[in-house]
Amino acid sequence: MKLGLAYSVGTAVLLGSAVSYAQCPDYTTYAETPQGNLSIGPLALPYMRPVPACRTFNSSAVEDVISNMTARLRDPDLARLFENSFPNTLDTTVKYFNATENLAFIITGDITAQWLRDTGNQFAQYHSLLSMDQELATLVKAVINNEARYVSQYPYCGAFQPPSESGLSPTVNGYAIDVLVNPPVDNQTVFECKYELDSLCSFMKLSRSYYQATNDSSFINDEWNLAISQILRVIYEQSQATFDDNFDLVSYYNWTGTAGSLSPAVNNGGNGEPKAYTGLVGTSHRPSDDLSTFAYLTPANAMLTVELNYLADILDSVGQASNVSQLARYYSSVISDAIWNTTLVNNIFAYETNGFGGRYVMDDANVPSLLSLPYLGFLDMNHPAYIATRQVLLSRANPYYVVGQNFSGIGGPHEDAWNPWPMALVSSIYGTDNDEEIIQNLYLITNNTAGLGLIHESIDIYDSTYTRPWFAWANSYFSEMMLDLASRKPHLIFTDGQPYIPGR
Repeated sequence: MKLGLAYSVGTAVLLGSAVSYAQCPDYTTYAETPQGNLSIGPLALPYMRPVPACRTFNSSAVEDVISNMTARLRDPDLARLFENSFPNTLDTTVKYFNATENLAFIITGDITAQWLRDTGNQFAQYHSLLSMDQELATLVKAVINNEARYVSQYPYCGAFQPPSESGLSPTVNGYAIDVLVNPPVDNQTVFECKYELDSLCSFMKLSRSYYQATNDSSFINDEWNLAISQILRVIYEQSQATFDDNFDLVSYYNWTGTAGSLSPAVNNGGNGEPKAYTGLVGTSHRPSDDLSTFAYLTPANAMLTVELNYLADILDSVGQASNVSQLARYYSSVISDAIWNTTLVNNIFAYETNGFGGRYVMDDANVPSLLSLPYLGFLDMNHPAYIATRQVLLSRANPYYVVGQNFSGIGGPHEDAWNPWPMALVSSIYGTDNDEEIIQNLYLITNNTAGLGLIHESIDIYDSTYTRPWFAWANSYFSEMMLDLASRKPHLIFTDGQPYIPGR
């Protein structure tokens, strides 16, 4: 494996630090228009990867997967879409990496900040390669270590500025300047402090995926242990009811919002809608960065139960922190019971609940979502509750499900209600074994890249305009799904119909 920049262990990889990078285009602009040679399929999709000298990290293992997949994919347009999307995180988002410092700063794409949630998902398609590429594994461990520093200091925040060691200047987030947050934050470290439960889950998922792939427990250091203790503290605090027995307000975190923030002002002094105790863990914001309507977000809690059990497995495996392992399993059990006992009505999961009987039946395209429950590992796609819920989500009963002439699916309030997201189609593919549904959703995605061969955030069903030309998470999620189909449904995509698993 070699890096696109001159590199040796202990040397920082810093975008813009090499002379050749002065000639590299800004990828946000680059991704807005077709670039390299076109695929030979009917869509004629362009080659959208930067030249090797402009890539922020190069991996021979990743290149091998691209070669193996594209050589066997039946559809050249689908092959080009995989070729562009699979390496997009490494090609474009590694803003800083120093192996000696064990630090890496990964941007989400066209926003120069590191989101815990996005970063965890941006690397998910590479997990199977970490045992084959030591420097890629070292990069992921550096990401985990940097995120442990963030979480240990600001566990309620989800997006962060570059580490001071990078020499990169913090980005001024105009949407966060006048937002009051309690506990208070330093905007030189924090990009945005919306509390999203799934962000903490994503940090745990990245950690356990690294361990599962490498069997290397060296990421478990004092900072990481402190981050885990902070996560457990948040779980306790946010599972409490809004009022105690004497109707005293219980508030560990609040976020006011202002007219200048993307999310509106939050009622009840920044504390949101009241909640009663159920065993679930509350969150002020969704994975979309939008405000929760009710605090108990079912899919985020489902992800939490899964990751807490994995956390306990890791600690038990390495023989460390048995008290933390026991507490993690306890919380996982309590939260799981609460999901099944308080969010289901007529076998339909609510997206959000409040403990007072309030329930919001909908879904949002961002993961974790109800549609993605099988992907998260919470239940099997054939579970009756998932099947029944899925039917509701993919119908008019879900207020954020829409159908257009060229594009259809689930969106969310982050964009207009008529802008479904390709990511929701990916989640739908993960949630079915029906070949016809898989092909239909796969080609809804493939046929709607605005001729650019990249996965965008959302697509307008009326005029096919899109948001975010450079959205690394969406590209990663699509390519991760393609690798899933390569092993689970190879007859749908390969000329030879034989399964493919990297490294086997």
